Amino acid sequence: MALEVIVLAAGMGKRMHSSLPKVLHAVAAQPMLFHVIKTAASLNPQAIHVVLGHGGDKVEAALKQLSPELQALVKVCYQKEQLGTAHAVAQALPQVAASSQVIVLYGDTPLTPKVELERLLAALNEGAALSLLTAEPDNPAGYGRIVRSATGALQGIVEDKDASPEQKAIREINTGMIATTGALLQEYLPQIGNNNAQGEYYLTDLAGLLVQAGQNVVGIKSAPENIELLSGINNKQQLAFVERLYQEHAANQFLMDGLTLADPKRFDLRGELHFGQDCFIDINVIIEGKVTLGNNVVIGAGCVLKDVAIGDNSVISPYTIMERSELKVHTTVGPFARLRPGNVLEDEVHIGNFVEVKNSHIEYGTKAGHLTYLGDSDIGANTNIGAGTITCNYDGANKHRTTIGKDVFVGSDTQLVAPVTVEDGATIGAGTTVTRTVKAKSLVVTRAPLRAIADYERPTKKPKA
Repeated sequence: MALEVIVLAAGMGKRMHSSLPKVLHAVAAQPMLFHVIKTAASLNPQAIHVVLGHGGDKVEAALKQLSPELQALVKVCYQKEQLGTAHAVAQALPQVAASSQVIVLYGDTPLTPKVELERLLAALNEGAALSLLTAEPDNPAGYGRIVRSATGALQGIVEDKDASPEQKAIREINTGMIATTGALLQEYLPQIGNNNAQGEYYLTDLAGLLVQAGQNVVGIKSAPENIELLSGINNKQQLAFVERLYQEHAANQFLMDGLTLADPKRFDLRGELHFGQDCFIDINVIIEGKVTLGNNVVIGAGCVLKDVAIGDNSVISPYTIMERSELKVHTTVGPFARLRPGNVLEDEVHIGNFVEVKNSHIEYGTKAGHLTYLGDSDIGANTNIGAGTITCNYDGANKHRTTIGKDVFVGSDTQLVAPVTVEDGATIGAGTTVTRTVKAKSLVVTRAPLRAIADYERPTKKPKA
């Protein structure tokens, strides 16, 4: 039987105190809705129906940031009036096949574990008409309560605002996530009324209707270790709580897979991280995009890595920022270095403190120790770049490349005005401005003669009157 997923994402999120729709607030640098869609996609559905409402145009525009594969799965519909969760699901029903199994998820619950959703589907396959995910948190206040008979059979769900004192004492709560069929939704949703404290059409009433009709309704309790992961987000405090849950879960998984983290609580994953053996990451490191580490890689404190691949036995010293670059083996970078996009650093390249590199290919063993800018450059093997060197790659309108050969010595405070070439084995004296080709094994220097003025007196300020 085909599977379709309905994701409810129409809420205003008033308690977020933001012009941004609630489901676009970020967890691990991605809109929380994206996490829900990716989890839904992992179940291999035929379609993911996203019900939009408040700020729907912004959410629909944001969905274009998803991968093409996910965009192909997502079907958007609108809930023009926010009349409750049952009404929201009804907006998607015209697109849902009666023969499909259907899971209903929530766009503000980004850490929903896939394993719990698989348990809901398993219950359907074993004969349940409706399976719903429940939990027993330490504090059930604010949640709908699961009402069971004396034998434990599920009888229905009562919302917190409509619950009696006895019902509020029930600890088992409704997470809101259900699995059923398109046919049952089409038959029973129109029977749900709005005679409740909120005057809304509650999806939770579906369970009671099905029980009254003699249908098999199953409540499946979440595993205790997953209860916090089912936390919904309604305000910035809850957003921060879920962010830490995400990071803690990711860090613990990395630890189990062999990564050494100096402090798992001071590590932020905002993308993908792949690593080899014996890698170490110090505190306050941020991982963005797709980052790949080889074996024996050390990442110092405070580094930001985005879309980079770092080869075996490399050391990235503290407070280095790197983006869209490839580093081969035994490279050393930092501290306080910046690799802007487009770099390839070959084996044993050293980029030191306060060095910025952009769109450059640097060959084996070359060193740029400090206080240097290398932009749009091709630099050969075993070349030394002195402190304060600048490749002047921008003429105000266009970018130009600098080509430096192998075994070149570039003295401190050198400016290379691109386009320019320095051939193999050349030496450039400190303080030189290079504007034309430097021939192989030659020495160039543009340095004004030293003048000495004896008995010179510096200007002094005149006393105030």
